[in-house]
Amino acid sequence: MKPIKISKRNIMFSEPWGDGESFDLNLGLILGVKHNFLIDTGLGSGSVAPVLDYLAEDKKPLIVVNTHADWDHFWGNHVFANSTIIAHESCREMMFKHWDEVYELRKAKADGEVKVCLPNVTFGERMYFWDDAVSIFHSPGHTATCISVYDRLDRVLYAGDNIGDTDEAILPEIGTDLETFGKLIETYDKIDFETCISGHNKPQGKDVVARMAAALATRS
Repeated sequence: MKPIKISKRNIMFSEPWGDGESFDLNLGLILGVKHNFLIDTGLGSGSVAPVLDYLAEDKKPLIVVNTHADWDHFWGNHVFANSTIIAHESCREMMFKHWDEVYELRKAKADGEVKVCLPNVTFGERMYFWDDAVSIFHSPGHTATCISVYDRLDRVLYAGDNIGDTDEAILPEIGTDLETFGKLIETYDKIDFETCISGHNKPQGKDVVARMAAALATRS
């Protein structure tokens, strides 16, 4: 995982997915005022090791956020078992229900150690961390379990897999429905963000909203 500075307090950790695929695996880090926020934990302890190195001298409490219930976004949770780990309430339910079967199916993808570790804080619609100028909100689209994270100070939006893996496929696989995804696009359009970080694509500008809307229109 290579750290890439996105803004004054936002860092993206990224590495190629492998197996000849044309997309990456991205984790996000917000260096807040009272807390640091890690967005997703990747494929295991190996995915998050560079984040721990980066934060070695930073003693602020770490809050971990799982953007949704796809396995490549939470297998490193156990490294932070003593920290706050946040997810949507439906996300935790899906992790609990399918962890073992998905791990057996995908364990060849693990990066380092993987242990079962579920989110210990869940919510329904929105959470605010006022001192850090960070909000977390339910944003169903790619899946019903998806949430997004917004850094109001640096105007950075973390969208998980609600953004497609490549610019050529800017819409992700839609596991909800077209109407729900259309509402997601409207929500993102109302947010004053300058940069959008997703789970697998390169950083995007605000124009990603219009490109997603145009792509969705071709499916209607």
